[in-house]
Amino acid sequence: MELNHEQAFSLLQTYNKDSFHLRHGLTVEGVMRWYANELGYGDQADFWAAVGLLHDIDFEQWPDEHCSKCRELLRDAGLSEEFIRAVACHGWSLCSELKPEHEMEKVLFAADELTGLIGAAALMRPSKSTKDMELKSLKKKFKDKKFAAGCSRDVILQGAELLGWELDVLLERTLAAMQACEDSINQEMSSFS
Repeated sequence: MELNHEQAFSLLQTYNKDSFHLRHGLTVEGVMRWYANELGYGDQADFWAAVGLLHDIDFEQWPDEHCSKCRELLRDAGLSEEFIRAVACHGWSLCSELKPEHEMEKVLFAADELTGLIGAAALMRPSKSTKDMELKSLKKKFKDKKFAAGCSRDVILQGAELLGWELDVLLERTLAAMQACEDSINQEMSSFS
């Protein structure tokens, strides 16, 4: 079963009510769509985006079963084993035994944690936006271990290594992806305010 955006977002909302979790899902969806197109997987962009949107489907209600409970929820929704594996492996080494293998899985693993760091950095800016953020500013926040301490720098570094990218490449690309999808996310989230 393939999900369009409306169906996937409705499924996310079945188990997530907090606007923070909904925004994070939309952000990772947009980032994954951007990466799919950027890396030559444009024909799979909807799949990459839906995996991004639903990657934390279980986190709000079952944080102690994260990346485990999602398998049951996604199977019940009729999603493919490929989809379920892609979602479950984003928690590799933290809450999942599944190692990311496909490039899409590696991107999700690397970018998920990084979107949190970038989002926190954006909130510190006068504009509250990623659009005027520069790479050097992001790098400074990355190096400050006290800033957004809940965002694991080790996972971000591990993700860059999995992809075979320099850290700066991952930071720059993910920032560009968030800048590209920020307006559409704000528009969609405005309906929940």
